[in-house]
Amino acid sequence: MEDTALDPAAVPALMTGEIRRNAANSHCFDAYLPSPCVQNHAANLAFLPDGTLTCVWFGGTMEGMGDISVYMSRLTPGSDRWSEPEKLSDDSTRSEQNPLIFCAPDGRVWLLFTSQVSGNQDGAVVKRRISSDGGKTFAAAEILCDLPGTFVRQPIIVNAEGHWLLPVFRCVSEPGRRWTGNRDTAGVLISRDGGKSFEMHDIADSLGAVHMNIVPVGDGTLAAFYRNRFATHVLRSQSQDAGLSWTAPQALELPNNNSSIQAVALESGAIAMVYNHANVETSQARRQSLYDEIEADGVEPEAAVEAPDNGAVWGIPRAPLSLAISRDGGKTFPWRVDLDTGSGYCLSNNSKDGLNREFSYPSITEDAEGRLHIAYTYFRRAIKYVRLEPEFLR
Repeated sequence: MEDTALDPAAVPALMTGEIRRNAANSHCFDAYLPSPCVQNHAANLAFLPDGTLTCVWFGGTMEGMGDISVYMSRLTPGSDRWSEPEKLSDDSTRSEQNPLIFCAPDGRVWLLFTSQVSGNQDGAVVKRRISSDGGKTFAAAEILCDLPGTFVRQPIIVNAEGHWLLPVFRCVSEPGRRWTGNRDTAGVLISRDGGKSFEMHDIADSLGAVHMNIVPVGDGTLAAFYRNRFATHVLRSQSQDAGLSWTAPQALELPNNNSSIQAVALESGAIAMVYNHANVETSQARRQSLYDEIEADGVEPEAAVEAPDNGAVWGIPRAPLSLAISRDGGKTFPWRVDLDTGSGYCLSNNSKDGLNREFSYPSITEDAEGRLHIAYTYFRRAIKYVRLEPEFLR
């Protein structure tokens, strides 16, 4: 496999937002989004009502630090350059992460994100800001869900009955230990009143299944795909009652390295998923936890201990970054191509010194012309954007 990764020192100069044709494939275009931050991670793409493509992510010095805030860049229709980013959260005491944009049926645009102190994901809450002018400006932040340990990552889906389904995962700590991810589970926040209130529905038998990603697959069936804390395989479950109840998550053939995935239903009826084609069987690299480089304020760092046999697995390389296609409702994904390849080194989150080499946390959406738009973390230094013309898949 050819290594397509850049030298880390070369990345900042490319962060202009300019979209250019890929030299290796005429049906592929890419750009590196501008950002004032040394670390940029967890992109999510969404179209606004006027056709503007938005990308939101979090940036700062290092995930978990108090200067981590939400940013948004825009690509207006017909433009070949992403805009300079807007800072959309600014609580200096909290790390604000995993943003997403939702265009509500009533025309309002929602920004959602998580908010936590240091690396304590078990204390996170979900915040929102709402725009009444199509996403041009947003009202002040308020708490959407104050149940500690609730995290978002994937888009809200509106089901056939008009109910809003916000997939979440529940970050659960173990007695006497900091949060490690060992006991995380999945859930859905459901609103039956247009976002005025939400009710938590836990997913049964979902230990280790996080980043639930709901995708309609036809005939009223909803499928959900999950990141796997234990780094074995992408998981899948489904619902036949508009998302009120779900089967237990089961492994697909696609590997997962305990890093985010995202899938989208295409106009053709196929499902496209972007993910890392790697798992616990492909590497012996391990780290203690996601936040082992930072310390919680006033708390002594936890001594290094061996993770339990059934614990979360961290540190497996986050590469390659791959695109796979399913034509059977997400049960199998026989077609695959690698979008970026390299070491995927993620035993450190350090972006300042160029230590991290991961391609991760992808987002994918399709436009009216059948083009695929993808954004993902590049070395935790930049957000890389890729546009694939319909001919690419053919």
